Amino acid sequence: MNIDNLSFSSNSALSDSFEWVYELEDIGYTGWEIVQEGSQCITSENRHKIVEVLETTNLYLSMHLPFSDMNLAGLNPGIHAEVLRQMKHYLSLASDLVELAVVHPGYLSPYGGKVPEKAWDMNIRSIQELCDTADEYGISIAVENMPNFPMIFGREPNEMLRMLSDIDRENVGMTLDVGHANTSAMVEGFLDECINKIIHVHIHDNMGKRDEHLPTGSGTVNWEYVKKGLENYQGRMVTELSDLEEGRKSIEFLKQL
Repeated sequence: MNIDNLSFSSNSALSDSFEWVYELEDIGYTGWEIVQEGSQCITSENRHKIVEVLETTNLYLSMHLPFSDMNLAGLNPGIHAEVLRQMKHYLSLASDLVELAVVHPGYLSPYGGKVPEKAWDMNIRSIQELCDTADEYGISIAVENMPNFPMIFGREPNEMLRMLSDIDRENVGMTLDVGHANTSAMVEGFLDECINKIIHVHIHDNMGKRDEHLPTGSGTVNWEYVKKGLENYQGRMVTELSDLEEGRKSIEFLKQL
């Protein structure tokens, strides 16, 4: 695990200011993952603030595409078209700012649950379309494995591998979310089976039952196994936490591994 490539992400930041981002380097982070949720969304009005962060710090920026109310496997044509429109819009706004964007796979709606293969195909076509748009901007798409929620795609290693194979794009890979994998007791499985597909990593902890986003070392994740599994991984690791104090605790724990 290379903690020199450590970024911080929080979707708990609800204020309009990005002043907190300027504290990241002092804590020990070298990157920031901006989440397209709430006040963190890149807009034409606030884009200059993000550019200013990048020009006045040495932070590396990655992006998490929106996930609230977003279903890439949705089968309502009008709503699905809007989901893709918004995601492509954010890729366009960040086209010269980021090299990687994280996306959640889709899930089975009540209707989709009756026709799961149709929903699967929609999920694949949607991510292919995002990859094609991202490719125009030189951006890679990193599809994230999901926690143990009913009806959502990407909870198991074999399903993630099938998804990436079906997407079949040069600029697609996997975001390994260690905390998500722990809710299904599959941290080891993802590291063993998917390591060659991992281009991005999210790290946080939980007690193995639900997606709590605790600081690293505060739950049941087998971090020694994670360290071993990622010993040759040189990409970004992103702590997804509530606040900077949790970020500080996570860095201290990771340094001791």
